[in-house]
Amino acid sequence: MSIKQSQLLFVCLFIMLLSTSLKAQDNKEINPQLLKQWSASWVSIADVPQKDYGVYHFRKTFNLGSRPSKFIVHVSADNRYRLFVNGKPVCYGPARGDLYNWYYETVDIGPFLQAGNNTISSIVWNMGVYAPVAQISNRTAFVMQGNTEKEQVVNTGTGWKVFQNLSYKPCSIDNAKRMNTYMVIGPGDEVDALTYPWGWETPSFDDTKWQATVSITNPAPLGYGTDNYWNLVPRNIPLMEERLQRIPSVRKATGIQVSNDFLNKKSPLIIPANKSVTMLLDQSYNTVAYLEMIVSKGKGSTIKQTYTEALVTPDGYKNNRNEVEGKLVIGNYDIFHPDGGLGRLFRPLWQRTYRYIQLEITTKEEELVINDFYGMYTGYPFEVKSSFTSNDKSLQQIWDVGWRTARLCAGETYYDCPYYEQLQYEGDTRIQSLISLYVTGDDRLMRKAIIDFNNSRVPEGLTQGRYPSNRLQVIPPFSLYWVSMLYDYLMHRKDEQFVEGFLMPVRGVLDWYEKRIDKEKAMLGGMKWWNFVDWNLAWPHGTPDGANEGHSSIISLQYVYTLQQAAVLFDHFGKKAEANHYRKLAAEINEGVYRQCFNKARGAMANTPLNNTYSQHASIMGVLTGSIPVNDMQAVMNKVLNDTSLSQATFYYRFYLTRALKKAGMANMYYSQLRPWREMLDIGLTTFAENPDPTRSDCHAWSSSPNYDFFATICGINPDKPAFASIRIEPAMGELQQVRGLMPHPDGNIIVAFNRKGAKGVQAEITLPENLKGNFIWEGKTVALKSGFQKITL
Repeated sequence: MSIKQSQLLFVCLFIMLLSTSLKAQDNKEINPQLLKQWSASWVSIADVPQKDYGVYHFRKTFNLGSRPSKFIVHVSADNRYRLFVNGKPVCYGPARGDLYNWYYETVDIGPFLQAGNNTISSIVWNMGVYAPVAQISNRTAFVMQGNTEKEQVVNTGTGWKVFQNLSYKPCSIDNAKRMNTYMVIGPGDEVDALTYPWGWETPSFDDTKWQATVSITNPAPLGYGTDNYWNLVPRNIPLMEERLQRIPSVRKATGIQVSNDFLNKKSPLIIPANKSVTMLLDQSYNTVAYLEMIVSKGKGSTIKQTYTEALVTPDGYKNNRNEVEGKLVIGNYDIFHPDGGLGRLFRPLWQRTYRYIQLEITTKEEELVINDFYGMYTGYPFEVKSSFTSNDKSLQQIWDVGWRTARLCAGETYYDCPYYEQLQYEGDTRIQSLISLYVTGDDRLMRKAIIDFNNSRVPEGLTQGRYPSNRLQVIPPFSLYWVSMLYDYLMHRKDEQFVEGFLMPVRGVLDWYEKRIDKEKAMLGGMKWWNFVDWNLAWPHGTPDGANEGHSSIISLQYVYTLQQAAVLFDHFGKKAEANHYRKLAAEINEGVYRQCFNKARGAMANTPLNNTYSQHASIMGVLTGSIPVNDMQAVMNKVLNDTSLSQATFYYRFYLTRALKKAGMANMYYSQLRPWREMLDIGLTTFAENPDPTRSDCHAWSSSPNYDFFATICGINPDKPAFASIRIEPAMGELQQVRGLMPHPDGNIIVAFNRKGAKGVQAEITLPENLKGNFIWEGKTVALKSGFQKITL
């Protein structure tokens, strides 16, 4: 790449990032000068190791002659902060990014201010070596910048004070070992109330013994500065939602008789002195929340809160999630040591995921009063703007549980799972993004994810498999899914400047694969890194035969699938030579894989040219790419659905199974393929799991694909041209008799209603937004659609 090309790429990506940020800020005003230079300072505390674990409080008191109608500030920290104004919580952040793109929040604190003295305060924490893998960090720091001259009275630097809160220490740091699985969400909090500076965030608090902050460096917006610790960029997603969520019931208790009254705030719960009690609380469904416990008295007591998605039997099985008898609670936890004061509020620094909470309480000489205990639900503030109903009422429960799963897996990034990792993977995120578009119409988290993965690229040209991440993990097939995400975005949104800026990185991904083609076999040769495809029990670490040593039909065909999508991308932007090259390459690999791996006698695609192992995945990709001839597709897909000797796809890869059914003209089979989701409901799951039991995660968004396919497959609503400029509606109702759906489109709502008439007929009512046209297809017949309402009988 030449210097000129590099500069051009930087400018394009900066413009895209800025446009995304401004889109997310809505009515917030950012002083244009602050995109170049800040007058505040990054500040910290003196004589404390800046990269180690620590919790700190920052404060500044200032005077205003009158209450302002608006007072805009920009704020960030490393690792994280929670901001208060005059004792009231305002926001928390920053949105997760990396050192090259360190986000800051823009907030109007005017409504929290008053004439006279005001106090801005923030708790800032650095988890050090215990930090979540999703948390990238440089060192402990805090920054606040007033938007204009009148607000710069609050700039960090002069007049700010800081205090190290030694009442905190990390706990629950052995989660992975205790639970014998991969768990990287960070530590729990152990807090000693005796040394906690209660009231630190309020104006009346005496901070005379606090020390002055020390300035570290001048803040540097992205593209400026010469020795940057962080490159500051505006937050490009909205602030997270937070709302009260009460815990409905106590399922078990030992050492005390207890009702649900303290959970409903009807009466406090009193734990007598010198007692040890255990209580199991049931939220009744999986959730993500900041738990808040308010206690009084109880000096010297200990409260341990343990969180779990499901209880397990002594031999480690979850079985029915609603059953608690004879089961154990094993999970991450927090510990709080009350000091005997009144109305002490304990809230973990970071969100917790749970259905069940176990409280283990030991009191000393003083009784403990639990005044209240509840959750503050949190997550990305999606708003449902769609609906789906049918004559099968059980689909509503699949819809509800699927949407809950998707919501719990969406915060400042998409999460693979909220309990164990909270990491954003391309394979998961592609599915999550489509769900977001179809259910809410909100594309902001998808845009951020696309940017995040672009920022993760390694020198070889691939994206990392997950990002943000402070550990390096490269999953080459997931880089292909990042390209698929760009294709999806192009098809669903008119945002050409955003998409076009990523064409150069797309080339890098495709070129990485092209260099690894075994030209003699016209298939991919051996590949490095982790070539994950699916958690298939027959494959070590989810890596199919031939992926590492060479000639995997599945990954070769996934490359073809991506080349075909890339050709559409490059064609759209007038880059015909590259588009034609990608089509030619796809055709050559398609032919090579079919010739060497398709077993005509068996009617299935083998995993490698050895023809000794077979999977649903290979045939799925064979159909999806057109490697398998059109006339053979239905026979092959019947084999995929009915031949249990094939290595089976998990919930995740069934997303691509559905795509292959549609490609083969068998979309009507989708409804009958919902059995795995019904089985999850039968065993009490309130979110959809990562894998069939025994599963690690009970909440995995890649298993929420029905929330997309109820629209894209059953209702058959899909874009027929880039930017959703034209629509194709081809419902696949299966055995359903009535279906109704409403989903958002950039120009308005798409509304459909289908009623079967006899064995082959249908009555369709379709309303399209203004200027949207397309086609309705039913049983091989096509009817042109126009904007507005139309009624069709076939």
